[in-house]
Amino acid sequence: MEKKEASNKTSAGGNVPGMQLNRTLTDLNINSEKQTEASSKDAPVDFETAMNVAGFGTFNILLLISALPAAMATVLETSVVSYILPSAECDLKLTLIDKGLLNGITYVGMITSAILWGYVADTKGRKKLLITGYLTNIISILGAACSQNVIQLMVFKFISGFIMCGPFAVLMSYLSELHGKKYRSRIVMLLGLMFSLGNILLPVVALGVLPSHWDFQILGLQFHSWQIFLALSTIPCLLGGALLSFFPESPKFLMSQGRNAEALRIFQRIYAMNNRKPREDYPIKELINEQSSSEKTSDDASTVSIATIEESIPKEKETVKPKLPIKEKKPKLSLRQGLQQLRPLLRKPYLGLSLQVYLINFAILLGQNTLRLWMPQMFASIEEYEQRHGTEDATMCTILEYSVNKTQSQITQTAINKCEVIITAASYTNNITVAITSCVGYLLAGFVINRIGSKMLLAICSIIAGLCAIGLYFSISALSTLIIISVSVSVGSISAMSVISSSVDLFPTSLRTMIVSLAMMFGRTGSILGNILFPIFMSLGCIPPFIMLAFVMFSAGIMSAFLPSTRKTVLK
Repeated sequence: MEKKEASNKTSAGGNVPGMQLNRTLTDLNINSEKQTEASSKDAPVDFETAMNVAGFGTFNILLLISALPAAMATVLETSVVSYILPSAECDLKLTLIDKGLLNGITYVGMITSAILWGYVADTKGRKKLLITGYLTNIISILGAACSQNVIQLMVFKFISGFIMCGPFAVLMSYLSELHGKKYRSRIVMLLGLMFSLGNILLPVVALGVLPSHWDFQILGLQFHSWQIFLALSTIPCLLGGALLSFFPESPKFLMSQGRNAEALRIFQRIYAMNNRKPREDYPIKELINEQSSSEKTSDDASTVSIATIEESIPKEKETVKPKLPIKEKKPKLSLRQGLQQLRPLLRKPYLGLSLQVYLINFAILLGQNTLRLWMPQMFASIEEYEQRHGTEDATMCTILEYSVNKTQSQITQTAINKCEVIITAASYTNNITVAITSCVGYLLAGFVINRIGSKMLLAICSIIAGLCAIGLYFSISALSTLIIISVSVSVGSISAMSVISSSVDLFPTSLRTMIVSLAMMFGRTGSILGNILFPIFMSLGCIPPFIMLAFVMFSAGIMSAFLPSTRKTVLK
């Protein structure tokens, strides 16, 4: 009995250490799991994760509201001249070629500064360029409003184009980089909607100003209603530059530059505004380092070289001026950085893809901007023709022939045959209809793009625009012309925005603004070429200008079929 009791005690006592060991192991497992969770929470995250956690809310809505006048300023800059051509025809003694050059001169300025602005935005940041660009452009707009002849007007419009190229490309990148992939495609389409609102605003203002026939002098300068109209286009630039100054730099850009602490503070700010919580509640504490080792090496080398120069200055004080080496070295570093930024676009894997984007944008904007910028002149000619001849059955070919003959007769004006232009409110109502149609088109595209993707939307809209160009040749009335132009301009604008949307997704942050700038440079080259060729083809006959428009839009649709799909692509 004593042995059994002893053995029972021993066995009972032997279980105590075993139970304690199990409990200890369990506690260790729990602690390790907690540590793993804590470490996973504190682990560095990428841009998409940080932006998704920040959410979508008050910050984003205020940003889009502030971006509205900025987007409108871009539209006004490229379109405002097309609305003054009928009014300024006599004052500036414009020929058909003059009208084409005035429509395209802004794009010439944009082309000359495309690479410059792309480099500045991708190396120095988005925000400063936006604010500086919009506010500086006010000066050139006022200069254009004071122009007394066609040469002065062309010079100031060239300067405006040079300045506005930067903000136009950067605004797209800036908005895309302040939204997660869930909203990014829609944001680009929403930007297109803002452009459409600008296209609505433009004819509405023209409706109230241009038919007034104002004529007065200030300091020996003659002013007319079309110059007042030009001066009013400074307002969106002023609002856009002022409102965007309240928003932060792109966190994606900061992460690409290795400035993660600044980017994290911006994510915290967005999170706090969207969720109405303190910034400290933002759960992410660290961001991944997006700088490649080559960039770090380059930066370290640059730092060392500059430090070496600075250290050598005291030793050379007796024989060499101290600041001279630094002044000589900085431009070389900037030039080298600019060339290095272009290098990835000139070799695989981006060479073929970038060339494809350039050609598509060239074709789309050649067709789209040619029709869009000649549209006010065409509608004004339709209205004038109907008033003079008392008929509403004006075919497109009849209108083109009338417009060509009328412009040629204005050049050879005499005291008896005085230059006269009929401008009424009805001349701009059709433009408002087209702008509203484009606005509705962008709304529909915003819902469709996430389902079919930018690539498919681009192909479909380009083909429809090509069919509309053919339909214009067969148009038999002012109403049918209005319907066809409305559809063509709407789908053409969506095609242009789809190219940009695809470009944003296909290329990394370090190349994004550069690729958009270069793509727009090729597109603007197409715009210039189209606006010069269109009046030349008009003088040759009715069918050549419409064949040109149909050909380029069909070409863009075919080329877009070979682009990689960008549906729900993570931002690089």
